[in-house]
Amino acid sequence: MTTDANLSRKQLWSAIFTERQALADDLDGLDPEAWTTPSLCAGLSVREVLAHLTAGASLDWGHWMAGVIKHRFDFDAQVDMQLRRRLGDSAADTLAQFKAVVGSTTRPLPMKAVLGEIVVHSEDIRRPLGLRRDHPTATVTAAADYFQRTNMAVPSGKRAAGLRLEATDGPFKAGDGPLVTGRTIALVMAMTGRAAYGDELDGPGAPVLLERCTSM
Repeated sequence: MTTDANLSRKQLWSAIFTERQALADDLDGLDPEAWTTPSLCAGLSVREVLAHLTAGASLDWGHWMAGVIKHRFDFDAQVDMQLRRRLGDSAADTLAQFKAVVGSTTRPLPMKAVLGEIVVHSEDIRRPLGLRRDHPTATVTAAADYFQRTNMAVPSGKRAAGLRLEATDGPFKAGDGPLVTGRTIALVMAMTGRAAYGDELDGPGAPVLLERCTSM
């Protein structure tokens, strides 16, 4: 049995806007050198991940697909091209561009994927910078439910397969098999391949999930 937050369309957009604004607030006044800190998203700095989020909130399906076709369906090249366009001339410009799309409803992905993206990538940025956010329970529960069910962008569903995931700070429970427990955000990040959250996970299934972070 899986516990779903069952957020309405209005609630999903509200959660997305809230997460974007919280990240923008956290990055206000960030030391210039901190912008080059490696994020948890492999190969990208925190500034580059922020630019990626801006790109995602600026592209509709048609423009996203046009970029994919231009790059001969090389999705990594498409992502890199779009984030480079949103970097701007300085870190301040990168942040300003992100702030400009906090309330954007433009998207190339399903709404739950958009919510999952801002939750995961904001943690990709925060964790290396030593920042912490206590995400609303409904937000991270919806993200966990989405990633446990899908393999659309990352093989999160495959990582969770055959495991029982239970949040210690909310209602999220999903799957069958060896138990993995932890904060909802830690479960989300592990499902999306971030082994850095392994120290927050417990249970006999935790080593399996963490091994899958690097093998999938």
